[in-house]
Amino acid sequence: MSLRNAYAVKQLSIFLENRKGRLFAVTDTLKNANVNIRALAMAESAEFGILRLVVDNPEKAKSTLSANGFTVKEQDLFAVEVEDEPGSFSRVVEALSNADINIDYTYAFVGNSHKAVLVFRVADEHLEKAMIELKNNGIILVEPGFFYS
Repeated sequence: MSLRNAYAVKQLSIFLENRKGRLFAVTDTLKNANVNIRALAMAESAEFGILRLVVDNPEKAKSTLSANGFTVKEQDLFAVEVEDEPGSFSRVVEALSNADINIDYTYAFVGNSHKAVLVFRVADEHLEKAMIELKNNGIILVEPGFFYS
């Protein structure tokens, strides 16, 4: 089995007009569908925003949001677990940089175990290579079940 198949995490990117109530509409739709948001990041401009979500049931979330008129795109990304201490993020970025892998974006949170979980998006064609490089550097990849359970 490839590392991509074992460790790729589904992320949903939702396009939102930058106006009052749009973020609530997404979160309320997911709440009503009993979908739990596990990680998120939001990027915005004056006219629109992109809400990036990792949820416990990506298929249900995508179909529910689409059925409610939201523009939703699904991407594969990966997550790693590191010590919650100075230099941990740098170690991961260094491994990817040394492998000549560009990071499109990243976001993070502190998990239940007081370890930091870092989420990364790289180009699809570099996803498997990124995972291999990180494993070869002793960095722990987070299994999708961490988010989906």
